[in-house]
Amino acid sequence: MNLNTPAFSTFVHDGLHLAFFDEGDRSAIPVLLIHGFASTANVNWVNPGWLKTLGEAGYRVIAIDNRGHGASDKPHDAEAYRPWIMADDAVALLDHLDISEANVMGYSMGARISAFLALAHPERVRSLVFGGLGIGMTDGVGDWDPIADALLAPSLDQVTHPRGQMFRAFAEQTKSDRVALAACIRGSRDLISREDMATIAAPALIGVGTKDDIAGSPQELADIMPNAVALDIPNRDHMLAVGDRVFKKAVLEFYERVAG
Repeated sequence: MNLNTPAFSTFVHDGLHLAFFDEGDRSAIPVLLIHGFASTANVNWVNPGWLKTLGEAGYRVIAIDNRGHGASDKPHDAEAYRPWIMADDAVALLDHLDISEANVMGYSMGARISAFLALAHPERVRSLVFGGLGIGMTDGVGDWDPIADALLAPSLDQVTHPRGQMFRAFAEQTKSDRVALAACIRGSRDLISREDMATIAAPALIGVGTKDDIAGSPQELADIMPNAVALDIPNRDHMLAVGDRVFKKAVLEFYERVAG
């Protein structure tokens, strides 16, 4: 297993070439990682040390570059980014790898995709980890249209919206297709009703930074779900919580309890 620079492969689904890595013993328990908006498998899972953490714990670690991101194809139509469509991409990857069920972990938008995956294909999900998204899953996370506007602005200097500035700078740092990301942020914000969240029976861990002003309460979301626990990630905001050691430790302990 290469814990630093995994080799990416591609598969075709829904007419798109989608990139992924698959590291570790093929007979080990699989963990499927789904990254957040404007990120990539490398940025979300390799650079913050998740591949190393999970790999050293003996898991098979799989991560997809969501459509519109990383090395995957990047449609410019917002309708291509509905979260249930991206959830189907993830299921198609499991099919491609002949994996019947996996522990599914998503961060931010990836958590939303993971929830849609669990609703549509509960038999494929051994457990769920939602990072960076709490009750915002059902109640919304505010107005994100300024994010799309910021991504399409002629330059970062012309962006005045604080969250827009943050995501525009991040998109430039990752050399992303900003038109595709603007389409993604417009198409991927569908909410899940509280009634539907209450039907997700898989064991779930919901981790949110205590300084995260996007995600909403992890405890409120856990209270809706029949088999979920909440985790406060101390003194971390939305961008920094993903790689926090408290989060990693909690995930490993969660997997030891429920996902073996």
